[in-house]
Amino acid sequence: DVAIKEFSKIEYSDHVLHSFRQEVFLMKRLRHPNVLLFMGAVTSPQHLCIVTEYLPCGNLYQLLRRNTAKLDWRRRALMAVDIAHGMNYLHRCKPQIVHRDLKSSNLLVDKNWNVKVGDFGLSRFKHSTYLTTKMGKGTPQWMAPEVIRNESSDEKSDVYSFGVVLWELATQKIPWDTLNTVQVIGAVGFMDRRLDIPKDVDKHWASLIESCWHSDPKCRPSFEELLENLKVLPRHYSVQ
Repeated sequence: DVAIKEFSKIEYSDHVLHSFRQEVFLMKRLRHPNVLLFMGAVTSPQHLCIVTEYLPCGNLYQLLRRNTAKLDWRRRALMAVDIAHGMNYLHRCKPQIVHRDLKSSNLLVDKNWNVKVGDFGLSRFKHSTYLTTKMGKGTPQWMAPEVIRNESSDEKSDVYSFGVVLWELATQKIPWDTLNTVQVIGAVGFMDRRLDIPKDVDKHWASLIESCWHSDPKCRPSFEELLENLKVLPRHYSVQ
């Protein structure tokens, strides 16, 4: 089975065509068990679409809403490890690939509960130390403060977003669900606020989440460093 991502016909501008070619060029060279497999592309006046493997469980955002009872702590820890593996692969590519839109709805889950990083529509090759971003791309609830402020950003902005995904896995809640988009931009980007971590969350999880959310991007861990800490988590929980 395959999944097809189709661009709306009303969006067939030069910008969309450029984005499409960019996404195809990016995806066709990626091969990792925790990165969504690109299978082909269709380009015609009537159709503009990308074909990828189909993952039956949908995305992590949906899964956290409907399958909370099935997601025991060990399963959630394994999912976190999967995501970190996929992101570490992207960050270690040459040139480095920065995702720029990492969030739970862009993480796909297969029938064996393995998680794969998908949707590279906002990804860019990292040819220099920093990237510049235009506001309006990405989702503020998952965006790093420096990205919200439209400052220079690098792969450590992905690490911040991963911290929000870890928070979702730990709490099974929607980030900033009581604030609208403008309020999130103000709170995270300009007031240096962070999501509350409930006291009942495992202290190891909490520590990892907080490290991803450091105000100074240079102080956030790399995905390689995160993996070293994440790999021990599943061992803390018995198989259920």
